[in-house]
Amino acid sequence: MKTALKKEEGITMDTMPFGLEVDSGGDQFPVTGPAPRLSWKIAPGVSAVAYQLEATVDGVAQPLATATGRLYVPWPWAELRSRQQVTWRVRVAEPAAAWSAWSAFEAGLFDADWTALWVSPVEGEDKPYGQRPAHVLATEFDLAAGGTDMTTAPAVVSTRLYATALGVYTATINGQRAGTAELSPGSTSYDRTLYAQAADVTSLIRAGRNRMEIELSDGWYRGQVGAFRHPAQWGTQLGARAELHIEFADGSHRVIGTDDTWTSAPSSTTRADLMEGQTVDLMVPSVAPSKVLVNRVIAPGIEWSPAPPVRVIQSRPPYSLHELRPGVWIADFGQNASGWIRLEVSGGAGARTVIEYGEHLGPDGDLSTSHLDSHRPGEPARIFSQRDEVIAGTGDAVFEPRHTVHGFQYARITREDPTPLSPAAITMQVVHTDLPRAGEFSCSDEDLNALHRIGEWSFLGNAVDVPTDCPTRERLAWTGDYQVFISTATRLRDVLGFSRKWLQSVRDDQLDDGRIANFSPDGRQIKNHLDDQFAMMTGSAGWGDAIVAVPWELYEAYGDEAVLAENWEAMVRWVQWALEMARTTRHHERLKASPAPEPYEQYLWDGTFHWGEWTEPKKRDAEGRLIDPVQDNPMAWFMEDKGEVGTAYLYRSAATLGCIAEVLGRTEDAAKYTNIAEAVRDAWRLAYLREDGTTAADTQASYVRALSFGLFPAERRQQAADRLVELIRAAGTHLGTGFLSTGDLLPVLVEAGRPDVAYELLFQRTAPSWLSMVDKGATTIWESWEGLDEHGDAHDSLNHYSKATVLRFLHEHTLGLRQAPGSVAWRSIVIAPTLAPGITWAKGTHESPQGTIRVHWQLDGDHLRIDADIPAETEARIVFPDGSEHLAGPGRFRATAPLPTHEPQAVPVV
Repeated sequence: MKTALKKEEGITMDTMPFGLEVDSGGDQFPVTGPAPRLSWKIAPGVSAVAYQLEATVDGVAQPLATATGRLYVPWPWAELRSRQQVTWRVRVAEPAAAWSAWSAFEAGLFDADWTALWVSPVEGEDKPYGQRPAHVLATEFDLAAGGTDMTTAPAVVSTRLYATALGVYTATINGQRAGTAELSPGSTSYDRTLYAQAADVTSLIRAGRNRMEIELSDGWYRGQVGAFRHPAQWGTQLGARAELHIEFADGSHRVIGTDDTWTSAPSSTTRADLMEGQTVDLMVPSVAPSKVLVNRVIAPGIEWSPAPPVRVIQSRPPYSLHELRPGVWIADFGQNASGWIRLEVSGGAGARTVIEYGEHLGPDGDLSTSHLDSHRPGEPARIFSQRDEVIAGTGDAVFEPRHTVHGFQYARITREDPTPLSPAAITMQVVHTDLPRAGEFSCSDEDLNALHRIGEWSFLGNAVDVPTDCPTRERLAWTGDYQVFISTATRLRDVLGFSRKWLQSVRDDQLDDGRIANFSPDGRQIKNHLDDQFAMMTGSAGWGDAIVAVPWELYEAYGDEAVLAENWEAMVRWVQWALEMARTTRHHERLKASPAPEPYEQYLWDGTFHWGEWTEPKKRDAEGRLIDPVQDNPMAWFMEDKGEVGTAYLYRSAATLGCIAEVLGRTEDAAKYTNIAEAVRDAWRLAYLREDGTTAADTQASYVRALSFGLFPAERRQQAADRLVELIRAAGTHLGTGFLSTGDLLPVLVEAGRPDVAYELLFQRTAPSWLSMVDKGATTIWESWEGLDEHGDAHDSLNHYSKATVLRFLHEHTLGLRQAPGSVAWRSIVIAPTLAPGITWAKGTHESPQGTIRVHWQLDGDHLRIDADIPAETEARIVFPDGSEHLAGPGRFRATAPLPTHEPQAVPVV
């Protein structure tokens, strides 16, 4: 819609709001609940204290509405009903300005309005987990109900398919797929949350006879879980539910839903497991279908996800393809990622092709996956496997296994077909959640650009509907992984909806006593199996604290108070459980040293299990063998006192809870948890801070954590930073941090006035270091600092994003762009590059809720030039290395300052 603008009235296109959004996910179009929240952006220079909104609902104009904000504006009209279609736009109210472009979305089919029945396949013999087939549920229908002559049937104007499943499903109409979403309905805690998908299938409907099919497999619901491939325990019976809504030109409406007229038949997918792989047999003979089973499952109410869909994001041809031996080919796609292979299958009816996936090639050039085998002390190893298979039919076909997903860079393809394998016949389909880009970074140092690239690939490869630890061996959404990475994730992609969806599962899986599961969705359902050995390892500091840390980071990054409110109860239950464990349990070593506890010990969280720092660089024994404390002496590791870590996190979570309470207007709770946090901090100092200023652990991680969390008294901070530097130098200027504290290591050094040491660590070429990964050809971040040893052998997963937290340092310090302390939703920013020898320029962007921030700095001789674009409603403080400062508002900023004659020092951010 176009609006005539009159220049003399001061109405220009520059005053038009843009970036209109609703807080929902969706595939081809956003799909919301009954009261979506609205957001939009305005251009720099636009001043607005009020906005006007217009909308049509099913073509009916709504009354003009007003709003004073523009982020997460409550729905100003009557709640939507199922399937209503909305267009809306907004403008600045005073002075009168141009209307934005129209934006559209639809309401989902709400749970109370579903009429379709749950249908389940008729299954044959019970096969082992990982070996079960898929099933085809189908119906046929004629558009002319009652046999009316099609020549007089009204024209179809719109058709929507609403579908969900207990399992993974793909839906087709007349052989054409519905929508573009993959692995639907996604990974959730199926006992409490189930999402549906909506697709526009208008173009797939035809006059006459139509056929709708749903191919259904185990998926997350009934497939294998984790490194040891335990069976998921959400349910034993698969199910699907779907409604096809057809709108005709004469205003009539028809629904075709799953019911007892649908049929069930075996699929050509004779094996389908998300972890193990998929087999498609194009020679499977057709059999007479059976009637479906009806209402054999119990499912939660249907909801609509706030997250974007999982999609095929790109297709990558092989970087190289060679025949290793007769009939066996190795394909290298040049990038470790999540997804599958799409293969053109031709000729040779019955010929078998096997595709095995991995992330490493051995010295002989063959696929090597032994580093992904899972070991439990005293038990046989669980041999890792990702394997797809296709048996050719009588004609040409395309094999694309969309009921599984793999982590891989390499594939070994074994063929019975004697013809050469053409590179044109094979592509890597990169599959992950379609997260909008939020930030970019590049600089004059190509190694740092490569590091940023592999870190981002590592995150995306682990963003298949939930934030997993690795896309291969475990593929579990560990809470600790996302807790450490969330502040980096917000710099790379828009993860608000993605994270809110995941947090729903974290809440769903919370144990009755308040503990947070190690990973969510938890297919093992530890909450219902408290006698399981793994239940003893549930409730760790740094892992369970994700329920507090992730919502708080989302609030700071996006300004969405709802993410705090919807997690408040779960946060409180977690912190209260941790406080109770601190009060009632003591580590056995502390008990032995002092049978009577000191009063402050009620705040030391040392008496329950903690994973601890995790994956610190391994030491070597006298023979040079890497020592793995977990495998070599698991009992000693399990019983080790990790109270320093536990108490530090208890402090941070309690303090954060106080801040959250203040935002939510819970004044008494804010005071309560602030006071508790202070008591915990005092206890940490008494227990773990020695008189000489060192920590009891005296490790790099202990100083990084305490400095980052604010545990040291102000007069001890510099002393602690100096000790940290001593430990780094003692390690040959190598880092010694692990899972929890690596992301804070370099920022802590910069803030302590030691950017020289921070950059020496960043540029360190020998392991343990980030650039040693780059030098050894990594295309994703490794789980272990020793991921590829001096012999070229792989260890642990080669795609874990936890150590990619260094990317935040590149954005916040090398580029120099960060939020100001206390700022929310990037309304106040600091641009303060931390210069390093050899880096002559850096540039990057961040897509904030206010608009796009752009920063580019360049060394010009003995001067530094900074160019920046500041979005609307944003204030910036630009700090040059010589100490000069500038304040800038929305619009373009450009200034130059001389370089200091001394070594560049950090600009404190607190």
